[in-house]
Amino acid sequence: MAVEYSGKGDPARSLALLWRTSERTSRKGKPGLSVARIVRAAIEVADAEGLQTLSMRRVAERLGVGTMSLYTYVPGKPELFDVMLDQVYGETARPEHVPGGWRGRLEQIARENWALYLRHPWLLQVAASRPVLGPNFTAKYDYELRAVDGIGLSDLEMDSVITLVTGFVHGAARGAVEAAQVESLTGLSDEQWWAAHAPFLNRIADSDRYPVASRVGQAAGEALNAAYSPEHAFEFGLQRVLDGIAALIGQRDPAA
Repeated sequence: MAVEYSGKGDPARSLALLWRTSERTSRKGKPGLSVARIVRAAIEVADAEGLQTLSMRRVAERLGVGTMSLYTYVPGKPELFDVMLDQVYGETARPEHVPGGWRGRLEQIARENWALYLRHPWLLQVAASRPVLGPNFTAKYDYELRAVDGIGLSDLEMDSVITLVTGFVHGAARGAVEAAQVESLTGLSDEQWWAAHAPFLNRIADSDRYPVASRVGQAAGEALNAAYSPEHAFEFGLQRVLDGIAALIGQRDPAA
């Protein structure tokens, strides 16, 4: 899976576009076009076809306009990509009151990020080392930090906790997306794949030589009805991550 990077465009033009400090419009602009409409079309292209097909030309085709028409509103693909990212970051729900204290709040954040990745799998191709500095990303980060504000953690620990939770979700979502795509890419469902391999596995499987793998593999397969369940991996892993955070908080406040 190829990796895409945000922040490759001109900083001044990207930030102006992200924060809408200056709309790139003129009397020569195409009627009906706007930054918002171009960004929506670009997200639709990425959702349907992946980032590898995203280009100014492809977005223009989806809008039914000439490619050069887009440049009246958007400086180029790098700047457009930054706004796409910030736009989808604005989709996560941010309720003011979530039951369950800090743990309930972090669980809600994890589930929102999980759903976001499943809606927009191309986000998994975006490197996270240089965040897009737009209003939606900033609001999302602020909301997520407030989930653990005032519970005894330092500012650095608060940031690290959010990085831990969102990083776990990123990895779990990657597994879920890959599992969802494998059938279309291979032409075989999980059941068909196992049925094709079963006759050979039955001949070479040796429970005496691999007793633990045989026992655990059979138990997991029966419980999950598959060799791997993305949903189970997410649910199990999320609770263990939260358990670890609880241990950290407990070190600061034994009553927590």
